[in-house]
Amino acid sequence: MGDSLKEKDNIAEHIEFASPCPTVVIDNDLSLWQALRKYRKVVWYCVGLTSAILLYGFDYVIVGSVSAMPSFQQDFGTKYSGKWILPSSWLALWNLSSPLGAMLGAVLGGWFQDRVGRRVSLATGSLLSALAVAVCYVSYLPDAIDSRRGLFFAGKLIQGGAIGMVMATTQTYKSEILPSVLRGPIMAFFPVFTLLGQLIGAIVIYVCLGRFRGYTVCFASQWPFSVVPMIVAVFIPESPTYLVRKGRLEEALKSQQRITEDNVNPQMVVQNIQSDIEREKREARSTYKECFQAKNLRRTTIIMFANMLPNLFGLTLLAKASYFMQVVGMGSSTSVLFLILGIVLGLLSNIVSVWVTSRYGRRPLIYSTLSVAAVLWLGMGIAGCWSGVVTIWYTAITMMLVITICSLGVWPCSYALGSETSSLHLRAKSQGIGWFISSTSTAVWGVALPYIFNPDQGDLKAKTGFIFAATCAAAAVVSWCCVPEMKGRSAREIDRMFELGLGAREFGGYVGEEGEGDERRRRQEA
Repeated sequence: MGDSLKEKDNIAEHIEFASPCPTVVIDNDLSLWQALRKYRKVVWYCVGLTSAILLYGFDYVIVGSVSAMPSFQQDFGTKYSGKWILPSSWLALWNLSSPLGAMLGAVLGGWFQDRVGRRVSLATGSLLSALAVAVCYVSYLPDAIDSRRGLFFAGKLIQGGAIGMVMATTQTYKSEILPSVLRGPIMAFFPVFTLLGQLIGAIVIYVCLGRFRGYTVCFASQWPFSVVPMIVAVFIPESPTYLVRKGRLEEALKSQQRITEDNVNPQMVVQNIQSDIEREKREARSTYKECFQAKNLRRTTIIMFANMLPNLFGLTLLAKASYFMQVVGMGSSTSVLFLILGIVLGLLSNIVSVWVTSRYGRRPLIYSTLSVAAVLWLGMGIAGCWSGVVTIWYTAITMMLVITICSLGVWPCSYALGSETSSLHLRAKSQGIGWFISSTSTAVWGVALPYIFNPDQGDLKAKTGFIFAATCAAAAVVSWCCVPEMKGRSAREIDRMFELGLGAREFGGYVGEEGEGDERRRRQEA
């Protein structure tokens, strides 16, 4: 304890405050391009971490769309009315396995990264992913079909755990190193590179569609995506926030020096982080239980809601668009092409969202795009009351429009909202809870959807649109009533607004108490 205090004193003695400048540029007044140039190193480290997001997106479409491959259906499915289909019970189990693993991985990852650091947690998740791919790759070898199905289930379960750990760690790391002006645009990397990973995965599936056991090639193609995050973990600096929490201030300063540019004072940044963490530590301990105490419950609830948003607007169904469109009546090769086209449109929309989230608030982007999606899903549900070619094409076009609209607003904003709501000392555990809820939501929808639209069960087909019209409308109302606007706010400002118990619609107009504006300016000058 004495050594720790001595170390803090030594660091404090070497802190050099930035000298006043004739002209001060406030971060929130910077354009997106100016902010990207000012924080070039931070941006490049975040670009490196997109390899983990690519792994998530690639795995999401591979495990979600491999069921649309005829060779997979023959090896793992059964005949129904003269056609190969996958039994709803096993399809539901496979849909459950990955999010169930992710639930465990996210919660354990939140605890694990606070114990060993963000870099080791990222590398560990990457290693587990490589092992899971190996299990999926050999799942066709057993002679008994139930053994094949069970082995595939086990591989997906392990892969889900790895993905949960990797994604929770990635979001924690980014939220800890990003300045407020770049939180929205850089957090938009999550859907951008998720869709890019899905696009690559969809192309791989299309190329392997007619191959004998082409799905094994799809599984093998996941290995490079599993290994790259491990390599990235070797080269990125440890999170300064994590190091400060551990009392390793000299290491935190060295790490911050690797992250910051010459126009930013790393010593000032470390001092600010230390001040915020010590203030928060005086108020609460860093435990999962603390996340649900009265003063943190509202913040945790918002994080949980933010992580549910992608599934509420229908992402789980959109990821299975190829198989779903086959159920509606489209051919297998055409359905995969539509999956690829939908991913491309969503990707382009997500790229635009990097600029959109830098200009507009989270609240209006979330509830407006959810409202539009609700109308689109409603139209699809109505079209599903009839059958024929028109219904098939209307359904396909609707799904592409939904992913395009939601990729502009609610999808990227859900990541920004989830990352900026949590307090610094609870961030890793809050992100773990968030990804746990995301995986739980994915699991629920993954199990329910086959029973809703599959021909051997609910057989709703395109009428599934009615369900997502209702979830989008409900999410839009909740967003309007409960989601606060935190765009451009510092951690201290956000803490203060929650402490004051401001209503969701009062956050945007908060100007701070006397002295808070000076504190904000001092931080931005640093």
